[in-house]
Amino acid sequence: MKAIAITHILQMEPSLTQITLRGWVRSFRSNRFIALNDGSTINNIQCVVDFENFDEAVLKEVTTGAAIEVKGTLVASQGQGQDVEIQVSDIEVLGKADPEEVKLTILSPKRHSLEKLREQAHLRVRTNTFGAIMRVRSKLSFAIHEYFQKNDFYYMHTPIITGSDAEGAGEMFRVTNLDPVKPPLTDDGSVNYAEDFFEKETNLTVSGQLEAETYAMGLGKVYTFGPTFRAENSNTSRHLAEFWMIEPEVAFNDLADNMDLAEDFIKYVVNYALENCADDLEFLENRLLQEEKSKPQAERSEMALRDKLKFVLENNFKRVSYTEAIDILKSSKPNKKKKFKYLIEEWGADLQSEHERFLVEKHFKCPVILFDYPAKIKAFYMRLNDDGKTVRAMDVLFPGIGEIVGGSQREERYDVLKEKMAAMDISEEELHWYLDLRKFGTCVHSGFGLGFERLVLFVTGMGNIRDVIPYPRTPGNASF
Repeated sequence: MKAIAITHILQMEPSLTQITLRGWVRSFRSNRFIALNDGSTINNIQCVVDFENFDEAVLKEVTTGAAIEVKGTLVASQGQGQDVEIQVSDIEVLGKADPEEVKLTILSPKRHSLEKLREQAHLRVRTNTFGAIMRVRSKLSFAIHEYFQKNDFYYMHTPIITGSDAEGAGEMFRVTNLDPVKPPLTDDGSVNYAEDFFEKETNLTVSGQLEAETYAMGLGKVYTFGPTFRAENSNTSRHLAEFWMIEPEVAFNDLADNMDLAEDFIKYVVNYALENCADDLEFLENRLLQEEKSKPQAERSEMALRDKLKFVLENNFKRVSYTEAIDILKSSKPNKKKKFKYLIEEWGADLQSEHERFLVEKHFKCPVILFDYPAKIKAFYMRLNDDGKTVRAMDVLFPGIGEIVGGSQREERYDVLKEKMAAMDISEEELHWYLDLRKFGTCVHSGFGLGFERLVLFVTGMGNIRDVIPYPRTPGNASF
């Protein structure tokens, strides 16, 4: 008999028909009540055993963490806490588990710290917290594809291995097939990449944007959703060396269109999570409330998790120029009283997370889109404004996160792009194909990048980005 997922069983009416379910034992009380979970929902189902009619040897193997198959009928529950339960007729132990080991690793009555669970990344999804996070992550992934497909975008796969640096930052992981001990050398003693697999220097991608632009110029509206890599030595709660990026690119869209798209897209996926992850978000919200009880009042969130998500849906994102934001920050109390770690003293400063969060959480009290940044602190491909000193860039700022989206109107003018590349010492030969786009029916076009893990971080209310990706890659850590 085919097993039925617990998430579906909990929505069924009591019936005399026998059903089969499989899962892992969360607890077994009084040799009678099994709490079973199969990962399909945060909720367990209670399986009631008439132990006097069961083989004692089998029941001894029904321990916390064991995988079992249960057959029985779904009946109205006699106890509190659930509407239905399983009246068990048969149990088969599929995989034993040592209850002491299970307690030491994941399912301890005394909750393990999130940091401890990162050391057990292969097992942590068995906990309520990580089960909830990963179900939400999966639903958000689906919502992203659904949004773009509904809006006539084409999904494209951009290269993972690339010879170009889209950000011009140089913080990339090198890909090579050369002997690490005795690589071939040129006459001047440097590594001879002409003898490497691709016959040139190659790296893991930091962004699929440049390649996506080429396809937007033929398909009109495209998006990428794939892994990207940064070799920054940033050991913080907001950075990963490997993460997933969503990057739409749209022909004929200017910066205002780009801001509209980002706001509409974010609201769609957040609303999807609220509608389709209700039980998990309720659990994560309660978890957050319990966690914050130990914090000083000033450090606690002003809104509960689901209220914060609804707040994003119910408020228009405030659109503010970089110049206006700098004036606000310069005259703010934290800046005047030197409470900011990075003081804002003059126009042209690169805003930090503390500044972004101040604008969102304290000043405007709503999501903010900053635009028209100084050209000197932004990438070469962003369209230069008529003032010659700012570019058509935008960042979407969220409470608790800071920047969640970065994007721009792209520089579509051949001569201007060529000049900017030369000024930033970006190889024209390496990116000849990117320049070529401006010679074959160039047009205004725009796009943005959204770090998927930061979106999951915001929706789940978690505090560390390492807890919203299955196997985090960070400086000094490539375990599992």
